[in-house]
Amino acid sequence: MDLEITNLNNFFTLKGALDRNNIYLFKSKFRNIFEKANVITISIENLKSIDRYGVNAIAQLHNESIVKQKRLSIIGFGCKDLYNHFKSQESETTAA
Repeated sequence: MDLEITNLNNFFTLKGALDRNNIYLFKSKFRNIFEKANVITISIENLKSIDRYGVNAIAQLHNESIVKQKRLSIIGFGCKDLYNHFKSQESETTAA
């Protein structure tokens, strides 16, 4: 399944699969995004599958937003793998 990324202003929609076969598309679309925008929203509602490469790419984008003090919002009930990744990171942070 292919990945389709559409956007309107600073609202991006991911559709299809985000995996190692198309991670380059995701990374090229969001490369230097925080140089152009202070706030972006990514909808994962139509994301049907994601592998660890996709989760890591979104996590890297999240880390970049923190470092550059920008706001990144991820919305939608897309893939549980992504939700579980950030939930486990949150648990580790509060436990420390």
